[in-house]
Amino acid sequence: METITEAPRSPQRYRSSPTLTATVVNGVLCSLTSGYSSNALVHITQSARSTLSPPDVFCHICSQRSRCERAEEPYRFAASLNQCVKVSVYPDSIAVSEPSVPLLLKVSHVPDLSAGITCSFGNLTEVEGQVNGNQILCVSPAAKDVPLIPTDQDWSGVELRLNSKETGQMVISTEVKFYNCSVHQLAFRCHWCKYRNLCTHDPSSCSFQEGRVNASEDCPQLVRSEEILIPAGEVKPITLKAKNLPQPQSGQRGYECVLHIQGVSHRVTALRFNSSSVQCQNSSYLYEGMKISELPVDFSVVWNGNFIIDNPENIQVHLYKCAAQRDSCGMCLKAERKFQCGWCSGEGRCTLRHHCPPINPYTSHWLNLSSKNVKCTNPRITEVSWRLLSCQIITWKCSAVSWCVDPPLAHPAWWICCHMGICSAAQQSDGLLLLSTLLFLSLLCPVTLFPPSALVLYNFLLFSSVAEGWTGARRQPRQGSTAQTAFCHFCAKVTPVAGPPEGGTRVTIHGTNLGLAFSDMVGNVEVAGVRCTPVEDGYIIAEQIVCEMDPAPLDIRPGPVQLCVGECRPELRARSLQLYSFVTPTVTGLSPSRGPESGGTKVTIMGENLGAGSAVTVLFGNQTCEFFGRTMTEIVCYSAPSLSGVGPVQISVSVDRAQIRESLTFDYIEDPTVQRIDPDWSIASGHTPLLVTGTNLDVVQEPRIRVKYAGRESVNVCKVLNMTSMSCFAPSLMVEYHPGLDTVKHADEFGFIFNNVQALLVYNNTNLLYYPNPYFEPLSSSGVLEQKPGSPIILKGRNLVPPAPGGVRLNYTVLIGETPCSVTVSESQLLCEPPNLTGQYKVMVQVGGLHISPGAVHIMSDSLLTLPAIVSIAAGGGLLLIIVILVLIAYKRKSRENDLTLKRLQMQMDNLESRVALECKEAFAELQTDINELTSDLDRAGIPYLDYRTYAMRVLFPGIDDHPVLRELEVPGNGQQNVEKALKVFGQLINNKVFLLTFIRTLEMQRSFSMRDRGNVASLIMTALQGRLEYATDVLKHLLSDLIDRNLASKNHPKLLLRRTESVAEKMLTNWFAFLLHKFLKDCAGEPLFMLYCAIKQQMEKGPIDAITGEARYSLSEDKLIRQQIEYKTLILNCVNPDNENSPEIPVKVLNCDTITQVKEKILDAVYKNMPYSQRPRAVDMDLEWRQGRMARVVLQDEDITTKIENDWKRLNTLLHYQVSDRCVVALVPKQTSSYNIPSSASMSRTSISRYDSSFRYTGSPDSLRSRAPMITPDLESGVKVWHLVKNHEHGDQKEGDRGSKMVSEIYLTRLLATKGTLQKFVDDLFETLFSTVHRGSTLPLAIKYMFDFLDEQADRHGIHDTDVRHTWKSNCLPLRFWVNVIKNPQFVFDIHKSSITDACLSVVAQTFMDSCSTSEHRLGKDSPSNKLLYAKDIPNYKSWVERYYADINRLPAISDQDMNAYLAEQARLHSTEFNMLSALNEIYSYISKYSEEITMALEQEEQARKQRLSYKVEQLISAMSFES
Repeated sequence: METITEAPRSPQRYRSSPTLTATVVNGVLCSLTSGYSSNALVHITQSARSTLSPPDVFCHICSQRSRCERAEEPYRFAASLNQCVKVSVYPDSIAVSEPSVPLLLKVSHVPDLSAGITCSFGNLTEVEGQVNGNQILCVSPAAKDVPLIPTDQDWSGVELRLNSKETGQMVISTEVKFYNCSVHQLAFRCHWCKYRNLCTHDPSSCSFQEGRVNASEDCPQLVRSEEILIPAGEVKPITLKAKNLPQPQSGQRGYECVLHIQGVSHRVTALRFNSSSVQCQNSSYLYEGMKISELPVDFSVVWNGNFIIDNPENIQVHLYKCAAQRDSCGMCLKAERKFQCGWCSGEGRCTLRHHCPPINPYTSHWLNLSSKNVKCTNPRITEVSWRLLSCQIITWKCSAVSWCVDPPLAHPAWWICCHMGICSAAQQSDGLLLLSTLLFLSLLCPVTLFPPSALVLYNFLLFSSVAEGWTGARRQPRQGSTAQTAFCHFCAKVTPVAGPPEGGTRVTIHGTNLGLAFSDMVGNVEVAGVRCTPVEDGYIIAEQIVCEMDPAPLDIRPGPVQLCVGECRPELRARSLQLYSFVTPTVTGLSPSRGPESGGTKVTIMGENLGAGSAVTVLFGNQTCEFFGRTMTEIVCYSAPSLSGVGPVQISVSVDRAQIRESLTFDYIEDPTVQRIDPDWSIASGHTPLLVTGTNLDVVQEPRIRVKYAGRESVNVCKVLNMTSMSCFAPSLMVEYHPGLDTVKHADEFGFIFNNVQALLVYNNTNLLYYPNPYFEPLSSSGVLEQKPGSPIILKGRNLVPPAPGGVRLNYTVLIGETPCSVTVSESQLLCEPPNLTGQYKVMVQVGGLHISPGAVHIMSDSLLTLPAIVSIAAGGGLLLIIVILVLIAYKRKSRENDLTLKRLQMQMDNLESRVALECKEAFAELQTDINELTSDLDRAGIPYLDYRTYAMRVLFPGIDDHPVLRELEVPGNGQQNVEKALKVFGQLINNKVFLLTFIRTLEMQRSFSMRDRGNVASLIMTALQGRLEYATDVLKHLLSDLIDRNLASKNHPKLLLRRTESVAEKMLTNWFAFLLHKFLKDCAGEPLFMLYCAIKQQMEKGPIDAITGEARYSLSEDKLIRQQIEYKTLILNCVNPDNENSPEIPVKVLNCDTITQVKEKILDAVYKNMPYSQRPRAVDMDLEWRQGRMARVVLQDEDITTKIENDWKRLNTLLHYQVSDRCVVALVPKQTSSYNIPSSASMSRTSISRYDSSFRYTGSPDSLRSRAPMITPDLESGVKVWHLVKNHEHGDQKEGDRGSKMVSEIYLTRLLATKGTLQKFVDDLFETLFSTVHRGSTLPLAIKYMFDFLDEQADRHGIHDTDVRHTWKSNCLPLRFWVNVIKNPQFVFDIHKSSITDACLSVVAQTFMDSCSTSEHRLGKDSPSNKLLYAKDIPNYKSWVERYYADINRLPAISDQDMNAYLAEQARLHSTEFNMLSALNEIYSYISKYSEEITMALEQEEQARKQRLSYKVEQLISAMSFES
């Protein structure tokens, strides 16, 4: 059996039932719920056509009537699924520039349509269709009704509906596309006019028949041929292949090539050869820089100035320079052959062939790879690094001295050659440059690499260069000079410089001209006379050779690197200056010699020549020691975990192919353990000393201690004392110090980092406890404490002595300036004996990682008094002392009577303070548990958001559940059709901005146009314009601009703008935000708001709530606080599951002081916690049964014959009244018609009880019940007053003694603070979300940025630069106008119940929100309202959030009108069918009718309105509507 459910697409179309259900048995459609038109069946057949069997359909859907009929009944019906209505339309797409196009619709399986058909195009227009058999002719919308296409699309779909005139039902619908050829990207019937460079739907608009293009392959376009390479600076043409190139006509300009080179456009004349070829004329192109060898350049071909030829394959021109990045022969010849670059040996540069002049007609200096056996001569090995650099002079020539191939190593000429960098002293243009280079090198080079004798050679070279006439650039001697040119052939960088004789060392050689192929180097490299085999993987053409050393014979001496490029001719040889030596690595010891078996020990192996070779391997047994680094005397590595447990292992070291034979052992011992930590606590800032006791602690090299809390890990250092102990500093728990954090914390993770010992990363034997940081009060309000010499300095605070067992205390250090003082510590104060100082000093307290300065102290100097002054002071002091003693005696007598009272009051205050603190901590912990449970429930069920329509109605029309805009327009009599036509005309007027602005301004000028009317008109206008939000936004901006102008012109303070809803524009602004922030509410802001609501509700229900007055034990509002001590007890009732009595009972927490109705509400909350409130049963419809055994069942009620009445006061029944105990079984059952538990002999009549019961169980709308405060409802017959927990204070017959154990009522105001502390996190989360541009994964809504920018533009236009004014405008615009309304009324957003106490608490939060957005300073005093005092310390922090929020929005990039309109169009599309536009227009028309004369007169006075004859249209509208009425 299978069930198919199809929800209707439009709420207005199917009002009879929310779903359509069909039951299928073996593929047969058995039954259909009545109340649907054929359109529903059409949609079912589309989704279930493969499932249903058409011949076996027993029940049928009528095509025109809204009920199901049997086949034999005489109604038109569809008897099988393949007879469902079908439609096809031609054409199915229309250009927006082509209005009123006839559309032919072919329909099948339709009933008799002789009564007529109307064609409805979405909400745009409706026309009458012409029926001809199975064909219907409809005309598309006129030009004024053509839909707007969003800017980021090239088409828009509109639903075309065919409606029967006989029944008014829709028969079938389809989609028609409207497209715009000028921006089209998809395949529509568009044509390209080559000679107009235009895309159009009308082919006749093309100038020439041959210029019309219907397919993309016929478009003028460039075709890829071969790659276009142009040498920079060369004059060359660019020939391009193309197709379909148009021939410019008379009056049109020819072709041009446009190249974009490094941000600069170059236009070159081009010649069109034919339709398939074009050539950019001879021109040269340059680009800057010699670091770019090839530059791809974008280019385009245009004609007639700006008609661009398509370049679908993105063909580019590649400019290149042969000489860029190719300063040697080898690098030049490495270039790709397509560039045709070669090496000009005569000029020593890379260039094109024609730029290298030949020696003679038969000989050329130009080399390239196309030549046979080409090789680059004079290979060089260039220096790269100073550290491993050495040089060798092959040939040094000058007039005075000459060195040959093997000069002495100590000769200074070697060092000059090496440190010149370019290895050619003769290349310097003069001696001054040589001097500067030499001095520069003398600063960089070590002393050992740059001997003083080099300075002697420098003097010689300087003299020679000046006296004998160096030319520098081309290294040619001047005419008449006898000097030869001095030059070095090459220097070398070779690494490494030493290796073992066993071979295997990989030697890396860098240089230039080192061959053009790897084969050139094979067998041609020797290092110190030993063959070195090149490795192909390491070879880089002309730049680098990597070779592997063969074994060397015994007693071989150091030598240079020698190589040949191909053949070993002199010009193809190279020799390094650096010598390679053979050394034998040895080891002498290691440190440390033992470590934990988990590894991780940093081991240093000492020896000689350990830095030689290219690779080193260290093995601990069979495990590789992880290499860290090495020098010539040591190797450092990290030991691997032992595979064989504890014990010694053999260490083997190998360098390349050399095995070091010395024997070393490393001893693996058991991993270190931790047995005890003393003390096992610290403070939040950490850095208190801890003594760690364990085993094998001395093998840990860098011990550290770690904690992890709230996702953050903190590490501190330890110091090893001996094998069994180490001292550590406790890590900090938090990044920064937070004053007032008075809760004890446990670290989430706690452990140690001991080498690679993983077992101690999380140490479970001890849970490190963190006490709150000590807090010190300021020394004085001014920050400087005046102190006499020798007087102790008292620092008051809290948390100074953590309540930890064991007697270990914190170590305090107090510095007066830089001098410490002796310290005495108690629980609440710290006594400091200051040193002998005078003057002002900063006081600094150090404890653990905490450094606190409570202020400064000014120690006054002793003053010298004369003897008469001392005697006078002593006499005056004695007299004063006698007077004081007498006063004290008198005071003692007077105060003795009050001592007992004061002591009693003090004890009560102490108990109250401790009770409030304990209550706040316990309440927060319990609330967090409940909220976590609630969060997990929300993850399963989701937050009960209202749908968009209900949300919008509650914001726009609060208190009205069934507004006309939600219903189809109903007109009495037979004038329905005419009224709809008239209202459609009115809709066109509303969409006329001149009319709408005049209409609103005229209404606002009328005295009888009340504040309520303004809000109603604004909401109706926004409802009517829901489908055209771009237009509504434009109108709103005009109205706001007018409002700002009027506000400034009337000399009102600019900050008063948008403060109240005194105009239509302000209410429209609220509604505009309501429309556009709905998605932001659901995606981001809704969750913290709902969590705050749930937290308030949970916290309020923890304590007693008076069912009559609405006062509660826990409250944020002073007005709703129970100022008495109410004794109560928490009970857990086991409630029978109302859906399944056999399922486990549901535990529900209640209070024994709860009324029966309150208990029922809590049970409903527990049983239906995952269900929206509107879908739950109501408490007034249920009875509460107390089940005692199987048969005994008692119905509990708020009032019955057992209700107690004393002195005209009747108290509602509670669980305590019925003596219901913990774990009792109760059940919610539907309300009984008979009160069987009330005896018939009761003195109170059942009529009285029923009347009171009906008044108590209010049956009105849920919102009206939740919003009103409970009232005292006296019994009208007997005059008895009803009460629950407290009697109403306004009744004069209540005595002070009747109010229980109430002390001074203001004492209970501390409960406000306790409740505030419990809910603080949820208030912070909500404010942080609303005052953040990026939060919870959601970006800032476009509407906020757009409106804030508009206000800034208005401020700039009026020259308002006061930041406070701009801040106030934005606050009045969004937070105070929209967010405050949402915070106070969460039922606008969620399907919830809001009680009076919850409403009072949310009002306090909303007031705090308003104060946070204000720029004015709030001066608070003892007479200030409690709700302002409650958040006085938080508001400055919230204000900083608001300022940061506004600043972040201001820094965001501006939103263009185009992007905003696209966003608004999308939002309008999503919700265009939520409201009935005709009903909204009908409501707005009532104001036209009421103020018709004033509106008509205003339109006649408006110039634009007169041009459009708007007053005449209004008169016609009034006439049409009046006729129908």
